[in-house]
Amino acid sequence: MAKIFIIIVIAFSTVKIVLDAILPIFDTLCKDKAKSIATTISNEQATVVMREHSYDELFTIEKDNDGNITMIKSNVFPINEIISDVAVKIQNEIDERGREDIEIALREFYWI
Repeated sequence: MAKIFIIIVIAFSTVKIVLDAILPIFDTLCKDKAKSIATTISNEQATVVMREHSYDELFTIEKDNDGNITMIKSNVFPINEIISDVAVKIQNEIDERGREDIEIALREFYWI
């Protein structure tokens, strides 16, 4: 009975040590993967939304009689529409992606 108890204690200790070593690596890999996915999706969706708009509709340039620029006004409505569209498209794309696979290379366990 004592031998079985010692074997179980050693087994659980080994599992705990391995999990303590793996979890920080896995956590870092997951954060890096999430940042990568978010960056890719943000860039893609911003490009998609900006294809539908031109910079001329975002700003109005006023000139005097001599052709000098006197004022540049931003058109708030199209700018807010773009901001909203980008945010919605990013969230929709993230929702559609679902789960991503994360792999841990064996060399990570040896801190190489």
